[in-house]
Amino acid sequence: MSETKPDETRPADAGPVTVVLVDDHAMFRTGVRAELAQAPTVDVVGEAADTAEAVAVVLRTKPEVVLLDVHLPGGGGGEVIRQVHPKEPGVRFLALSVSDAAEDVIGTIRAGARGYVTKSITGDDLVSAIGRVADGDAVFSPRLAGFVLDAFAGTEAPSVDDDLDRLTQREREVLRLIARGYAYKEIAKELFISVKTVETHVSAVLRKLQLSNRYELTRWATDRRLV
Repeated sequence: MSETKPDETRPADAGPVTVVLVDDHAMFRTGVRAELAQAPTVDVVGEAADTAEAVAVVLRTKPEVVLLDVHLPGGGGGEVIRQVHPKEPGVRFLALSVSDAAEDVIGTIRAGARGYVTKSITGDDLVSAIGRVADGDAVFSPRLAGFVLDAFAGTEAPSVDDDLDRLTQREREVLRLIARGYAYKEIAKELFISVKTVETHVSAVLRKLQLSNRYELTRWATDRRLV
């Protein structure tokens, strides 16, 4: 693939948009790949499950768009962008994450992503988002656009406090879903992990935040507008 400068518009006759899919959950990658396989305008040319693998695959395949999970083993999606951009500035990144937290959205965009959509997006909308990012547009799930506008307009965006900063990215995801009223089985399904792993993360969150139960956790998250 010839190099595409970040501000170029993609030619109409360029063929399918080449995509690398980066997510640490194999089942999720399989589902997304199957969904995208139905679209003649998209061609998945590679996959990766962690930061180092993602950087290697992207540099090798030079896709037009990288579908990138924010929370990855080995440094996260932002680190992938930071390592790839100096070497392949024409590659565009579209974050696809379960997280809709302001700090994740803003941090990923500041790292260099062209858009951010959540995993509740439909297959057709995801295909459309990939095409728009390949064309140079910025794409966001509706409620996330405000975070970005506020951040880059100079208004105060939600910050990560010391307590929240003690939690791992996965613990934050579990925290938000618990606070939204999800049952353990629903969280396990949403995050592609076992119920036992969910229980382990909840115990760790309660311990780190010095909380006693789910009710206190929900109130804590609500007070910080994390829900």
